[in-house]
Order: sequence, then structure tokens, then C-alpha cells
Amino acid sequence: MTRSADSRPDNEVFLRGRLAASPTFRDLPSGDVLAVFRITVTRPAGDRARVDSIECTTVRVRPHRTLAKADPGDELELVGSLHRRFWRTPAGPASRYAVEVESIRLVKPGRRGAASPSRTPASA
Repeated sequence: MTRSADSRPDNEVFLRGRLAASPTFRDLPSGDVLAVFRITVTRPAGDRARVDSIECTTVRVRPHRTLAKADPGDELELVGSLHRRFWRTPAGPASRYAVEVESIRLVKPGRRGAASPSRTPASA
């Protein structure tokens, strides 16, 4: 199937939600730094569950810088793609979906106010 130059990719995710907790940064054997974080996204009115908690990851430097400035509760917009990771456990194979983030934008600070200016980017 051929796509025109202005068509969107088949696997593109746009999310707006709140940073659930401070991200964790892990050094990978490749030398990259992986940021892992969760955002909570509000569901439409009428759903039993009010929010979904979505795992997100990125090795990109610009999103790392934005995450280093963000505090839990801050509203973020992110663009990325959905990936399914597989691994083995003692009980057998396991998998989990996560959003691989390409870009992040801080929309507005959470209830506690703006991020502290003394914070610095982690490993970026």
C-alpha cells in the first residue's frame, strides 16, 4: 500500500494527561538513558474508571529535559507510538504496552505550582 507524503503514520499516539510520579532514568548497555514515567489520562464521562494510567518511555534528550522540569501533577502533552514489550518470567511469557515518546510539552503546572528552577536535567 502506498501512502501520500502528507498522510499520518499508522502508529501515532497523542496524549494529554498529568504526570503521575517523578520519572526514573536508567542507563542502558547501549549508552542511552531511558526515562520511564506514567501519565494519567481522564476517561470520557460515564466510564466507571475515571482515569487510565499509561506507561511511557523515551531515550530522547529533549523529552528528558522537559521531564526534568516537570513535577508530579503537571499537565503534559506527548506524541509517540504504541509499542508492546515482551519478556520471560518464572510463570511464563509476559508483555506490556507502553508509549515510546517522541516529544513532550509542558501544558500547565499542577496544583503545587511551577517546577522549581533549581532542578536540572538528569543525565541529558
